[in-house]
Amino acid sequence: MADVPGRRHPWRAFRRWRHRRPFGAGTALALGGAEILLTQRASVSVILTAGADSLAGYVLPMIMVVCGLLIVFNPRQRLFYSVIGVLASLASWVTSNLGGFFVGMLLGLVGSSLAFGWLPDRPRRRHRLRRERRTA
Repeated sequence: MADVPGRRHPWRAFRRWRHRRPFGAGTALALGGAEILLTQRASVSVILTAGADSLAGYVLPMIMVVCGLLIVFNPRQRLFYSVIGVLASLASWVTSNLGGFFVGMLLGLVGSSLAFGWLPDRPRRRHRLRRERRTA
């Protein structure tokens, strides 16, 4: 299929949108929370801790999922959401089957750490230098 000159490709637009935010970090945090939620529904013979029926066992993974989505859609507040994500991931060790059998907790910790360390792109330096030369 030939490229239409004035038409934008959806994958190219998605890729551009994704590269301007901590997409991988938020996705990892949300997947960690989803994995912990799925392990909450495991059979009784698989469950390791007695906290599977407690409210915190369901609330903390939901907080992880929400923080992961907020990191992707609101990257300016990523520091706050990543700290909440780390705390929820660490608390899932006690409340949710050893943090979703380690997998969900580790995904949450890695995603939160990546979001905390992510920096937005800065404008290219040569544009600033050109402006400074024009004014001088």
